[in-house]
Amino acid sequence: MGVDVKSYLERDLYARPIRSTPLLLQLLPITSLLRRELLIMDKVIITAAVTGSRPTKEMNPAVPYTPGEIAQSAIECYRAGAAIVHIHVRDPKTGQPETNIELFRNIMDRIRAKCDLIINLTTSGLHIDDPNPIETRLQPVSLQPEICSLDIGSVNFTDQAFINPPDWGETAAKRMLECGVKPEIEIFDVGHISQAFNLASKGLIKEPLYFQLCMGVKWGIEATPENLIFLKNKLPPGARWSVLGIGKEQLPMIAMGILLGGNIRVGFEDNIYLRKGVLADSNAQLVEMAVELARSLQRQVATPDEARKILGI
Repeated sequence: MGVDVKSYLERDLYARPIRSTPLLLQLLPITSLLRRELLIMDKVIITAAVTGSRPTKEMNPAVPYTPGEIAQSAIECYRAGAAIVHIHVRDPKTGQPETNIELFRNIMDRIRAKCDLIINLTTSGLHIDDPNPIETRLQPVSLQPEICSLDIGSVNFTDQAFINPPDWGETAAKRMLECGVKPEIEIFDVGHISQAFNLASKGLIKEPLYFQLCMGVKWGIEATPENLIFLKNKLPPGARWSVLGIGKEQLPMIAMGILLGGNIRVGFEDNIYLRKGVLADSNAQLVEMAVELARSLQRQVATPDEARKILGI
């Protein structure tokens, strides 16, 4: 039985429903080492987006603002089972969105002193009012986290336009490539996937491409099972992907993501409730919920080192 195991690991595993993996483990003539590799690739990566730029302590008192609060929340998420933490920074006193690179540095140092979480820094420009927004947005890349978010397409949000012109996407992808930072490509609508293809075709994003499918942002793509399957089927073979759902859509979207063989994101950036009418006590509580759900659906949870292997970091 002639099997190209390398091709399977890098391409086929992500081109078909992941739930076929146990059967394939029985059929493929592979070594115990490759069997372990396949089992790792079947694990689900949990990202914790711990603060974002919109939630406030008035909405939920547990939303972290200060570098100490954000770092501690990230560390608690790691202990609960998260492999990646997605970081925005806030003014420590007012909680307003900030871009100060020293706040990013402070949080990174605190996390790295305590655990081996993969750190994913935002490059969002949603709240930036600056004559040179591209360079302001790209400041976190200079800190060389393992991942930075890359919003490559514009979209209308509830109350404002989120503008990501083509020159921004190309400049950001090139800078991340130069700094050895993996882009997490944020997808708010289907055309953004085509933009990612374009950047990859120019050699600006290395394979495997890593997509975050952002479901349920008002005026972005709606959070429905049909839409998630549609976006997943538009991704290139071999792509790694994760899904998030906003507000009440968080649970159904991450459940779908687990079943479809993807990875998932939870946290206060997307949702501040544990269930209807009940505020989450912490980001870690949402991670714990995600871990329990993944295991109930027969997926094991990836450690940070396993996530690095899956994402090609």
